[in-house]
Amino acid sequence: MINKYKKIVIKIGSSSIINENTKKIRNVWLKSICSDISLLHPTKKIIIVCSGAIALGSKYIGNKKFVRKLEDKQAAAAIGQIELANCWQNSLKKNKINSAQLLLTLEDSEVRRRYLNVRKTINALHKKNIIPIINENDTIATEEIRFGDNDRLAARVAQMIDANLLILLSDVDGLYFENPFKNKQAKKIKEVYTVDSTIEKISSSNPSALGSGGMSTKIWAAKICMNSGCSVVITNSNKKNPIRDINKSNSTWFYANKSPKTSRQQWLSNHLHPSGTVVIDNGAVKAIKNNKSLLPAGVIEVKGKFNRGDVIRIVNNQNIKIGIGVIAYDSADAKKIIGKNSKEIEKVLGYEGRDELIHKDDLVK
Repeated sequence: MINKYKKIVIKIGSSSIINENTKKIRNVWLKSICSDISLLHPTKKIIIVCSGAIALGSKYIGNKKFVRKLEDKQAAAAIGQIELANCWQNSLKKNKINSAQLLLTLEDSEVRRRYLNVRKTINALHKKNIIPIINENDTIATEEIRFGDNDRLAARVAQMIDANLLILLSDVDGLYFENPFKNKQAKKIKEVYTVDSTIEKISSSNPSALGSGGMSTKIWAAKICMNSGCSVVITNSNKKNPIRDINKSNSTWFYANKSPKTSRQQWLSNHLHPSGTVVIDNGAVKAIKNNKSLLPAGVIEVKGKFNRGDVIRIVNNQNIKIGIGVIAYDSADAKKIIGKNSKEIEKVLGYEGRDELIHKDDLVK
């Protein structure tokens, strides 16, 4: 079923690759998935996003107890990441495949320069037929800047490199109307073409013992990917050759939209932590919906501290999100020109700035 896709991101959770009881790599399983990857590698570009560093290192930090403190998790990740990378390197090398390690934080996808640098690095590796193994950089990421789970990270990576398929290996073989672990008769949804409120409501958020994500994060990831022209499949990892075995009966498929957004629009629309907020009036709301730029005259309030070029949220006076965009002024100057006509900007600020607070080319609804 995956033969038609040429650029594939494979996301593997902690509970898939690590034995929950021993906190060790499931080597037999890893060998089987590397065998699957070796079949795809000659004709496709593969990226692996794999969790597990904290779980692997926790036995050295927490005396086999669950690690809770952020600094202990970071220390565990520093230990476990070496083992995780070595296991992938050795297993792939047995299939005559070279690999590389990339550790990312949320800021690497939020800051445009870093985003483009990651993209260039992955493309350079693919040109040499090297498979990138990506994980969140848990050794330095704090709660404020971390992705929180690798479903989100995998979706952002898929978006960065214009992948056309994301495979989410999970402890369940797709999306069900009810929790299949609690109700054995729960009915599975086999195909999804739009992630609407109904799909979001039925997605469960019950993390596994080792992992940090749940079904809700997978739906969030699917929504990002579908808007970026990338299809998503959720399938059960708890079997030999989990990729080779994918079919419609053991998975849920989320099909990409036919008209994906441009790379810059994708980057903007999926920002997790905008730097600030502008509140706009009804006239500005109407203008934005008609694909117009946001002018200072339509702004009611500016919230937060930000610099020129930062990404900020745009909301109406009921705090409903209208869009997101790149601001042309820092927060101090933006506050000075609230409600002003564009012709007044130079007089107020003492310099000639842009007429628009956010240009329509830098704005996503």
